[in-house]
Amino acid sequence: MSGVTRSSSEAQPVAVVGRTEFLKARPLGLDSFRENVVVMARCSEVLRPERLRGSRKVELRFGDKTLLASTMIGDPTLLMPDEIGLPQPLFRRLGVKAGDLVQVAPARPPASLATIRAKVDGLVLDDAAFVAVARDLADHRWSDMEVAAFLFACARFMTPEETLGLTRGMIAAGSRLDWGSKLVVDKHCIGGIPGNRTSLIVAPIVASHGLIIPKTSSRAITSPAGTADTMEVLARVDLSEEEMRNVVETCGGCIVWGGRVNLSPADDVLISVERPLSIDTPEQMVASILSKKIAAGVGRLVLDLPVGPSAKLHDSQAAVRLRKLFEFVATNLGLEIEVVFTDGTQPIGRGVGPVLEARDIMAVLANTPGAPADLREKAIRLAARVLDADPDLPGGKAEARARELLESGAARRTMDAIIEAQGPSPLSGTLGSLEHEVVAAAAGRVTAVDCLRISGIARLAGAPTDPGAGIEVLRRIGDVVRRGDPLYRIYGSEHSDFGFALEAAGVDAGFAIANP
Repeated sequence: MSGVTRSSSEAQPVAVVGRTEFLKARPLGLDSFRENVVVMARCSEVLRPERLRGSRKVELRFGDKTLLASTMIGDPTLLMPDEIGLPQPLFRRLGVKAGDLVQVAPARPPASLATIRAKVDGLVLDDAAFVAVARDLADHRWSDMEVAAFLFACARFMTPEETLGLTRGMIAAGSRLDWGSKLVVDKHCIGGIPGNRTSLIVAPIVASHGLIIPKTSSRAITSPAGTADTMEVLARVDLSEEEMRNVVETCGGCIVWGGRVNLSPADDVLISVERPLSIDTPEQMVASILSKKIAAGVGRLVLDLPVGPSAKLHDSQAAVRLRKLFEFVATNLGLEIEVVFTDGTQPIGRGVGPVLEARDIMAVLANTPGAPADLREKAIRLAARVLDADPDLPGGKAEARARELLESGAARRTMDAIIEAQGPSPLSGTLGSLEHEVVAAAAGRVTAVDCLRISGIARLAGAPTDPGAGIEVLRRIGDVVRRGDPLYRIYGSEHSDFGFALEAAGVDAGFAIANP
């Protein structure tokens, strides 16, 4: 289709090819995020607003792409009758240029929407249903409201077989990377522990040893920072598949955002709705993590499950149930998995939030005196579990090898190479200029730290949307404090967000202190 120039004076006749109706694409300076939204002219001669009262959705076709979109109505000052306005996300998804002719018609709802009602009614879905759901999610055929309804319906009840079916469907809806016969490994954590950013230390340790580790990560869902959010402080993370391959071939590993490389794209749609609703069910978690890892070509995965009273997993019983679900799905999909239970009773490291966590990571990799010892030691232990996959590494030597690679500077050099290969960060990496110390209200010994509360305060301060916002933790369980001693510092950039964080910390600081 050739481009068509918009008239500045009057509308051109609507293009009609046989019985097929077309409108000219006009880019709009709007960001509709994950939603597909179009703007129709109120005086459109092709698709008048009254024809859309039933569903308010249209079907758009351009080339081999078909998408559904919700509609908004624009006045003549915004659009000509022969135009359709496309916000930037939809403009990119359709792959059109300004003036291209886009086929427009009232939309029929995707058949996969019936799965929402089925799950609400407590029915068990088969693999074919989940394949259809994942395909339509990846094609952005569902609205955010429909995605939310599906997530809540699934949260009520899902069998292990359904979780396996959802994972299969999510893998099938995107690309899969193939690294040939090479041993490909990865390490992942389910999250929930502030500052627990061990992946950014494990990845360069493993890559410097010589194993392939294509680390793809999501952005934060319910936490103040995800691995991708923190890595973005150091380097660009929105790499294409070709760029990702080049980094891995050059450095042995990468740390990128999985959403750009089309690995399990349905998961990115689910996450975009889960994030504002703070939904993070075990079944969705398993499908999300394993679909991304298998699509990335990983053959062996070490999975970190922190357990603690304020972690995602409160006790060993919940941890064992989740471990079994991960093992069931992974085994059926041919992925070798090792699940490791770790201490989730308090934050790891000192920083909570992208900039603060990046500072901790680079301090550990540089062997800086005073770098967080708990973050360092946990990263070494997990890296050792990954290195155990190397058949040429003698038994019992993995932890010593991981420590050697860190202390010799080999891991830091590999991280520097990965950062250079991925490209400069688009972020400033500056810590928030607003600062406040939260102090102990009484003397005593720190007996507990509420991870969920600390994460919530850091998010109120602006993290991860504001990378420089967050919390610097100054005390740990077992420390003796006097009245007025600082427990942690809150950082922020926006006065409104910073005020919300201070207010929340004043109500409950998240630290329990008892008489020594």
